[in-house]
Amino acid sequence: MAQDYAKGLQWFAMAVGQGYAKAQYNLGELYRTGVSVGHDNAKAAEWYRRAVTAPSCH
Repeated sequence: MAQDYAKGLQWFAMAVGQGYAKAQYNLGELYRTGVSVGHDNAKAAEWYRRAVTAPSCH
């Protein structure tokens, strides 16, 4: 099956809206790599921080 990063971004965005740490981490990965979004290390770092402090991470 071919990867659909745009669709993945939509799913991550929905999960992020519900506070899921893994989705926040994955969104950070998309920003770090520039896949499906513009490459942005600052945004990646922000999403990593959110993932670490998310309630579902503990």
